[in-house]
Amino acid sequence: MITCRIYRDGHLEGEHLDPERVEEVLGGEDRDVRIWLDVESPSDEDFAMLGREFGLHELSMEDMRHRDQRPKVESFEHYHFIVLRPLCRDGDGDGELVQQEVHAVLGDRFLITLRYEPVYDLTEVMARWDRHGAADEERGPGFLLYVLLDEIVDTYLSLVEEFEDQADELEDLVFSEDAQVPTREVQQMLFGLKRDIVRFRRSVMPLRRVVDFFQEQPQVVTGSLAPFYRDVADHVVRCVELVDNVRDLLTALLEVRLSQVANRLNEVMKKLTSWAAIILLPTLIAGIYGMNFVHMPELQWRFGYPMALGIMAATSALLYVIFKKREWL
Repeated sequence: MITCRIYRDGHLEGEHLDPERVEEVLGGEDRDVRIWLDVESPSDEDFAMLGREFGLHELSMEDMRHRDQRPKVESFEHYHFIVLRPLCRDGDGDGELVQQEVHAVLGDRFLITLRYEPVYDLTEVMARWDRHGAADEERGPGFLLYVLLDEIVDTYLSLVEEFEDQADELEDLVFSEDAQVPTREVQQMLFGLKRDIVRFRRSVMPLRRVVDFFQEQPQVVTGSLAPFYRDVADHVVRCVELVDNVRDLLTALLEVRLSQVANRLNEVMKKLTSWAAIILLPTLIAGIYGMNFVHMPELQWRFGYPMALGIMAATSALLYVIFKKREWL
């Protein structure tokens, strides 16, 4: 599906511009015209149209056809090619973390966005463009890109807050003595959150270079746009710092959890060893007097049986007291 909007003097003029007329409109004398063209799940015909109408380089076209790329920016003669990786939760917002993919082409008077499955929702982005007067003469298409970047980074911040909440819950589970959650389940939750954070960092870390690059492009980030891009850069750095803190906390929690499991195993082994030692002495005494040799004086003694039982009980009681004082039992 293709959406093609035309802006004049920063205000929306039309939402249904024929994509085949893009070259004609951009080549006209009206320099106040800006075009935003969005392609959802692009086909080969869509790629051919984009290359023809916007004069895109063959390397850009090749990158557009290949998915699962890292966030990046590449500069060509009259435009910049950008790859962005928004993130969302699968299902109703409580499922697995899903990486989306958006390719953008930013020129002097146009912005192209290509959205691949699972499709990133641009509803709020378009609303902000319309609300704040997108792509006027002073700010140019750089404002369109800023809004897109800002919305994606805001989503990142929301996910970081979610990670922090989950890490706090896991911390309570790990250090709670009354926790009913099995150890295996806690470890699965820890590894699951660490996996999400790895995916998150793969999307966010390269974005820092993208934003830094555009801050050094005065033809894109004009004087009035510079504070906006600095704000996005600050939010990206904040995301990275916060998620690194969560990652460090999870690493510490995992180490603590493994130590707890090892300590519990040691406690079990101490108890088993203590009971084995308590049982060993009566077994030894019973084994000695169970050999049935003829010349064993105690076998003919009237109090031999009570004596053997008494020794068994006394040694067992002594060992029990010793192990109890050492907190082995």
